[in-house]
Amino acid sequence: MEAGGGKEHFQKQRQVLIFFVLLGIARAGSEPRHYPVAEEMESGSFVANLLKDLGLEVDELAARGPRVVSKGKKVRLHFDRQTGDLLLNEKLDREELCGPTEPCVLPFQVLLENPLEFFQAELRIRDINDHSPVFLDKEIILKISESITPGTAFLIERAQDLDVGSNSLQNYTIAPNSHFHVLTRSRRDGKKYPELVLDKTLDREEQPELSLTITALDGGSPPRSGTVQIHILVLDINDNAPEFTQSLYEVQVLENSPLNSVIVTVSASDLDTGNFGTISYAFFHVSEEIRKTFQLNPITGDIQLVKYLNFEAINTYEVDIEAKDGGGLSGKSTVLVQVVDVNDNPPELTFSSITSPIPENSPDTVVAVFSVSDLDSGDNGRMMCSIENDLPFLLKSSVENFYTLVSQGPLDRESQAEYNITITVTDLGTPRLKTQHNVTVLVSDVNDNAPAFTQTSYTLFVRENNSPALHIGGVSATDRDAGANAQVTYSLLPPQDPHLPLASLVSINADNGQLFALRALDYEALQALEFRVGATDRGSPALSSQALVRVLVLDANDNSPFVLYPLQNGSAPCTELVPRAAEPGYLVSKVVAVDGDSGQNAWLSYQLLKATEPGLFGVWAHNGEVRTARLLSERDAAKHRLLVLVKDNGEPPLSASVTLHVLLVDGFSQPYLPLPEAAAEPAQADPLTVYLVIALASVSSLFLFSVLAFIAVRLCRRGRAASLGGCSVPEGHFPGHLVDVSGTGTLSQSYQYEVCLMGGSGTSEFKFLKPILPSGLVQDAEQN
Repeated sequence: MEAGGGKEHFQKQRQVLIFFVLLGIARAGSEPRHYPVAEEMESGSFVANLLKDLGLEVDELAARGPRVVSKGKKVRLHFDRQTGDLLLNEKLDREELCGPTEPCVLPFQVLLENPLEFFQAELRIRDINDHSPVFLDKEIILKISESITPGTAFLIERAQDLDVGSNSLQNYTIAPNSHFHVLTRSRRDGKKYPELVLDKTLDREEQPELSLTITALDGGSPPRSGTVQIHILVLDINDNAPEFTQSLYEVQVLENSPLNSVIVTVSASDLDTGNFGTISYAFFHVSEEIRKTFQLNPITGDIQLVKYLNFEAINTYEVDIEAKDGGGLSGKSTVLVQVVDVNDNPPELTFSSITSPIPENSPDTVVAVFSVSDLDSGDNGRMMCSIENDLPFLLKSSVENFYTLVSQGPLDRESQAEYNITITVTDLGTPRLKTQHNVTVLVSDVNDNAPAFTQTSYTLFVRENNSPALHIGGVSATDRDAGANAQVTYSLLPPQDPHLPLASLVSINADNGQLFALRALDYEALQALEFRVGATDRGSPALSSQALVRVLVLDANDNSPFVLYPLQNGSAPCTELVPRAAEPGYLVSKVVAVDGDSGQNAWLSYQLLKATEPGLFGVWAHNGEVRTARLLSERDAAKHRLLVLVKDNGEPPLSASVTLHVLLVDGFSQPYLPLPEAAAEPAQADPLTVYLVIALASVSSLFLFSVLAFIAVRLCRRGRAASLGGCSVPEGHFPGHLVDVSGTGTLSQSYQYEVCLMGGSGTSEFKFLKPILPSGLVQDAEQN
């Protein structure tokens, strides 16, 4: 429901944005507003208040961010965002900005943001009378024949006035005299020039020279004026004036034409002869700009180019040429020079705003607003604007050569964090000229990537009995985001087993993911430890991921072998009975031992460390079985004490020892009496030394002693059997449960044997020999 509501809200915002953009385009396409202002006003002068025209209130200005944009890089207007007033940034000189063009219009636009909207307007600069008419020549010499009839008009070079309209030159006057008056004439372009008209025939003999003053007046209030001195020389009769072959010469010149090239040749003829037929050519009624641009050969009539043409500044020249003969008569012709545009101006690109960085995952973001212009005309001034095709951006055309650079769909900072966009503006001239501008757009990060561990699971090894705070390994996670969104914090997650005291066993460095064992671990108590580690970034909202960590505790040889049988608990020693008739390899007993360690640390080996009679018994190294090594004889002692060493395979090895008592009997029917405690035996001398001494002392009487001992033993047995008359059980303790715990022991079950000796039969024999099983084992056997 929340996702659907958000989507609907986004669509409404988009509809509102499209509405305002269309409204801005509609307003931009309407007729621009005109705002008049007089030239030469001081900087900061008020032009107009645009609040009503923009349809805004004062408190809306700051949010809409209005600003004035115009062609070119110079901003002559300033928009006050506090009041909505349009103010001048500098003094405006109409003559500098527009020249003779009237009206003088400077177009500009008011750019509104949030939403984007253009408001078109024009600034009309009103002329003031700040220039006086000026004659280029301070003195003009006229040669007039005395034969000239009254009513003849003589052309006089016009005065220049940079003002326009009513402030421009309006008429000419002449100082009072008896021979001439002046007429004010207008050309096709509206410019006025004077004609000096003869009122009375001249008489060279009466007055060979005349001086007149002509005044040029403009229409300002108060009017301004300029004067020129006319010096007239009266000549003899010359009744033919020069005549041009054409009254109008039209010529087209490329603006990149080289200097000193002849663009046209004018020609005039005079029917007179001699000095009166000699013609010279001169500019007439031309401006200072024409004199700087063209040069006229007074003899040949060739017009040469002495300054480079610029179509964008002046595209038409109207040049008046005068042909004058030696008698002072002149003819007039006009040369109309049309400057042909060539593609010599590359397009210009002006940025109004640039937004960088822009957030990723934000579609249709306005990156830049800019305008393009070209000073050329025609196809040379038509432009195309483009960017590279492989970029996720679009150029959208607006009004009046304005463009917006917009992101196309959401961006992914992790794929590309920076874009270098080259905007190319190309005109359609020949050859085509282009302008390129690079825009660097940075993409800001959004927390859209969760941390990722380098492994889904980690296996760490630590040897038991480690020191506290031991570094046991680490985990690592990376985040493709940037800044705080990529800063990863590690933590231990609650274990699945609530009884596992994870916080007291392991800790993790939150900054780098290094793991430490907080206390010494015991392999026999805990072989493996599994827990999960979390990695969380610092974005908003924060994202996280998990990884499994398995800590395996390695065994150390810290447990000595433990002997299960025979028991060494301080009670009566266990005595094993061995018949003297036993064959070599007879199983006497089996030492059962276990080791709390594992692996090779629990591999046990057995060794006969000490024996009453060496060579009589042997211990199998791998299973602890004690067996006879040879046949027994009557000469062998009846009592034997065996010291067996049990050793593990650890490094270093640990061991334990057990004492085994063996009694040699003639048969199992011979009653057994407990042997006296052997507690004092460790204080005896080495049995091997004792046996050697005894053997040396009794070698001569060994046979006799053996026979007597045999007879005495037989008689003793018969007497005890008669007195007891029942069963006798040896008092030696046999363990009830001997179990091979580690798999390396020697007995799978435990048995206790009951030995019964029958009396009255006259012989010693077994009556029965049966195992006495523990009650638990008997019940299991019955159930099976």
